[in-house]
Amino acid sequence: MKNSKFHTKVLSVQDEPLRAKGISTLQVNIGYRCNLACKHCHIEAGPARTEIMDRETVDAVLHALAHSGIATLDITGGAPELNPHFRYLVAEARKLGRYVIVRTNLAVFYEEGMVGLPEFFRDHDVKLVASLPYYREDNVDRVRGSGTFNKCIAALQNLNGLGYGRSEGKTLHLVYNPPGAFLAPDQKVLEISYKKELKERFDIDFTALYTFTNMPIGRFREFLARTQNLDKYMDKLECAFNPATLENIMCRQLVSVGWDGKLYDCDFNQILDMTVHSMAPAHIRDFDLSALAQRTLSIDDHCFGCTAGQGST
Repeated sequence: MKNSKFHTKVLSVQDEPLRAKGISTLQVNIGYRCNLACKHCHIEAGPARTEIMDRETVDAVLHALAHSGIATLDITGGAPELNPHFRYLVAEARKLGRYVIVRTNLAVFYEEGMVGLPEFFRDHDVKLVASLPYYREDNVDRVRGSGTFNKCIAALQNLNGLGYGRSEGKTLHLVYNPPGAFLAPDQKVLEISYKKELKERFDIDFTALYTFTNMPIGRFREFLARTQNLDKYMDKLECAFNPATLENIMCRQLVSVGWDGKLYDCDFNQILDMTVHSMAPAHIRDFDLSALAQRTLSIDDHCFGCTAGQGST
């Protein structure tokens, strides 16, 4: 929105609105169904959600990859593994020579139909970004449900046994989200604690840690409003605005594809139904790399979440 605080803040530090600077990643949300219903989930994913990407749209994604030269496919959800076309998408993208990232909650490994999933990841050289809100059981189960932490630990040990986090090329990143209305601590400092605790207590190794600020949308926004912390949290994000994050903010180098094929600047805009700029194609079936690679980005005040502190790049 042109009149948002974030738009004004951007123009206070640079002469033009935020624009894309090429596309290195096609991020695809293949459905909102999930085995978990996490309290901070901006998508409000859960077992009862029915939105799921169909085979025709999956094929349109693959067609866009094949004809654009975009190097990376980043698959997310919900729990993307629950989409019946998930393994097909991964396998076909790897045949195209694309670098494939899957964002997993780890606990999904123990759902019906997921037998052999870790081995599938290994055999297709998939890079994993795994959510683990903290390295202690009570913190994780409070956010994700009782018993989730132990499933995550077992999944990580399984992945380590397959080389993930331990062998060259078997990338395993973990993701930390704050459990409340505050910003994430320094990423490098927290990574040291994660590696120490997980190694000493469970003999678990991983490649690196990402810390992400909770976005004031979806379930987390509802929590903020319910606890009368929404205005305070938004002020906190605005005060933590870091202009240095604008150069590599993730929306400048990717396009997000919704479960129904609509195109967005990021996964967060997707939930707010803020599609790409009207001068760019609106659906994956009409994908046009040149038009999308230089588009003006659709922004609003939730974007302060990606520019607060160390930012989300």
